[in-house]
Amino acid sequence: MKPRILVVDDEEPILLAIREYFSPRKFEVDCARELEEAEALLSHIRYALLIADLRLTGIHSNEGLELIRFARERSPWTRIIVLTGYGSAEMETEAVGRGVDAFLQKPMPLAELADIATELTRPGA
Repeated sequence: MKPRILVVDDEEPILLAIREYFSPRKFEVDCARELEEAEALLSHIRYALLIADLRLTGIHSNEGLELIRFARERSPWTRIIVLTGYGSAEMETEAVGRGVDAFLQKPMPLAELADIATELTRPGA
């Protein structure tokens, strides 16, 4: 069975690139552009992995942190990767404290992201 992942980012090109890269590599990929859509998907579908940006609606937003909290409460088995272009040491500390498995900076080569995703979704990981 393919691991199912949810990618949450407000930038459509990023969603499409990750979906196109991951789908042939034995992942089932769903995408969301908004916090509410991501929460609805997490509430109804069992995901092995969540890849989420921190900022979904603007330069000073941090909906990704809210999404991490929601995922930990509703889907504690889901591994979480934050993929952001706005990371800082403080933000990374906050995200890891909320239960993130990896905190990555954009741009990230898709091959490296796929390697991390594969490792996190490996049975027994």
